[in-house]
Amino acid sequence: MSAVARPRLMRQTELVERVKAYDPLADEDVLNKAYVFAMQAHGPQKRASGDPYFSHPLEVAGLLTDLKLDTATIATALLHDTVEDTTTTIEAVEREFGPEIAGLVDGVTKLSQLEVFSERTKQAENFRKLMLAMSNDIRVLLVKLADRLHNMRTLPHLKNPEKRRRIAEETIEIYAPLAGRIGMQNMREELEDLAFAEIDPEARESIVRRMEHLDLQSSQRLVRIADEIKRTLTETGLEAWVQGRAKRPYSIWRKLKDKQLNFEQLSDVFGFRAVVATEEDCYRALGVLHRTWRMVPERFKDFISLPKSNGYRSLHTTVIGPENARVEVQIRTQEMHDIAERGVAAHWRYREKVDEADAKASQTYQWLRDMVDLLERGESPEEFYEHSKLNLYQDQVFCFTPKGMLIALPRGATPIDFAYFVHTDVGNTAVGVRINGVHTPLHTPLKNGDQVEIIRSKEQTPSPMWERFVATGRARAEMRRYLRHAQRDQHVSMGRKILEKVFADEGFELTEKAIGGVLRKLRLAKADDVYDDVGRGALRADEVLQAVYPELKPDGKRRRKAAHSDSRVPGRPLSIAGLTDGVGYRLGSCCHPIPGDRIIGLMVPGEGVVIHTVDCEVLDRHQDSMANWIDVRWKDAASDTAFAVARLLARVKNTTGALASLANVIGQNGGNISNLKIVARNPLYFEIQIDVEVSDATHLENLIRALKVDSVVEAVERVRGLDTDDRGELPASTSPEAQGLLI
Repeated sequence: MSAVARPRLMRQTELVERVKAYDPLADEDVLNKAYVFAMQAHGPQKRASGDPYFSHPLEVAGLLTDLKLDTATIATALLHDTVEDTTTTIEAVEREFGPEIAGLVDGVTKLSQLEVFSERTKQAENFRKLMLAMSNDIRVLLVKLADRLHNMRTLPHLKNPEKRRRIAEETIEIYAPLAGRIGMQNMREELEDLAFAEIDPEARESIVRRMEHLDLQSSQRLVRIADEIKRTLTETGLEAWVQGRAKRPYSIWRKLKDKQLNFEQLSDVFGFRAVVATEEDCYRALGVLHRTWRMVPERFKDFISLPKSNGYRSLHTTVIGPENARVEVQIRTQEMHDIAERGVAAHWRYREKVDEADAKASQTYQWLRDMVDLLERGESPEEFYEHSKLNLYQDQVFCFTPKGMLIALPRGATPIDFAYFVHTDVGNTAVGVRINGVHTPLHTPLKNGDQVEIIRSKEQTPSPMWERFVATGRARAEMRRYLRHAQRDQHVSMGRKILEKVFADEGFELTEKAIGGVLRKLRLAKADDVYDDVGRGALRADEVLQAVYPELKPDGKRRRKAAHSDSRVPGRPLSIAGLTDGVGYRLGSCCHPIPGDRIIGLMVPGEGVVIHTVDCEVLDRHQDSMANWIDVRWKDAASDTAFAVARLLARVKNTTGALASLANVIGQNGGNISNLKIVARNPLYFEIQIDVEVSDATHLENLIRALKVDSVVEAVERVRGLDTDDRGELPASTSPEAQGLLI
């Protein structure tokens, strides 16, 4: 590998000139002072590349000058590592530069300090802090994104491959989507592509080679097509600036993966942008293109009348254009182009200063307000991280209420997401839906232009099954919140029934007075707390009985006969908590629950209780009889048999010895294959369905992790429930309270 030339440090005067070029009123003294302060603070420190450490904050500042940001943000970029990596204190920064810059530096510093930890909890807490800092001042995120972009550009200099991969995964999972959500698409694409090069260099190199092979003269071809589009628009009196460019390798790879295409089937590798004078000219230009060349059906999008949540506005169309090429064209004004290129940096505002009368600005920040609302509900960092990722990744789909209100949701959203977006109570009582006037299952993905009418019933409550197909963090958070409250009522009812039976077996009657007399002994506040703990398995019924009647010796109790399913081994403790003694149970063969899974018990007449995973689709068909649902959980690590069966779907390379390697990894990690089936095959890979015996969910996770790092395994995931093509329609309520909702 050839040596990499050391970058030339930007001179102090050069940085000031770059800022003054777009902001003549910029405070030169502050910029000069920040430059010298940061250079002296970092002193002789070096980066992993061997460059002076000061080169990093200087490059970050340079990136932000490209975004034309204000003096305080550029100064923050220069100072952002001084508190974290030198002896400088935040108090010293405030003395020298004032509270505004000190606050920005402090916001970035608090985020960076947690990145040295790799645990998921720390990552989640870091993300939570980022959202809070952004809600106070969006410039914190702009500095953080520029910081991450420069770190990704220099990532190959890090010697630790695990650290490189962790940083790349965090970038593609969090920072790139955040850049997209604030409209900084160019930065998002570069972050994704740099992370892609680290995570899967072979796949990226394959895309690059195919792009080179596709058209060695692609740059000349782009110029010719752009000139032809410009000439066509000019002939109709429209002045336009037209430019073409090739898509980045990661963007192409994601499209191939999402649409399950091969490279030869992908026709829109190149895209063109036409910038015109006015919004009216955008629509005139669209008409010219459609009259001149054949439009490709279903490839037109109007983001001018329906802007994206990040403020992006353009017309998108695809035509069979010059040289008979399939040409994707984005048509926009210069103002729209600036926002598309620089996003929120083109018109950044503090959250508290957004004019509520400015509908576009208000909409741009709606997603951020939704995230902060989740924080205020007291979600754990892990749950907030999970919910927010759902909001970050998805593109949008636009739907309408029966009264014409426009609602924007992530692509892949369902009527449940729609209902919770309208109001929490609408989501909690949703029992059915009419999409474009037709009764449709609640798990149906919504499409652009759908008119959605939610059918409600006062008797309905959220189903744990809904978690499987919701696409918004808001819906998932509200469902979990409701279910947490509802579960206590179920636990109290179940606990009371358990205690009534245990007391009756010993010849006693359960009374509130008896329970009230031993609350202090049990360290609980009220009788319902006792029932709740017994119902969810945190307190044994015999402990309560012993507390109320201490004279009753455990050895003097009458033996109670317990019904066991055939799968139980005599003498082993119950592994399922939440079941009444004497009730038999079995594990559902439809979803293969294993210790560690979240589970639900379903009372089946003549069979006792059948245990299902919460995402098992059998539960979907029993939502009209939720009184038969029992809240249960795994009591401890012990299981009823020596093993449990889980189902995996693995994609392995079609090479000699691949199957043997797969089986070897499973065996070395304590698993045992009980069944195996090849479900798909092509010249490149096999897809194999594997039933494997494991001890619990942790064992299964370790096994999957081991399979993922094996060289012959391209992908592996757990498969649960019925086939996705066999989803049943959620039952609509027939009660008089069921009604259509008009908004």
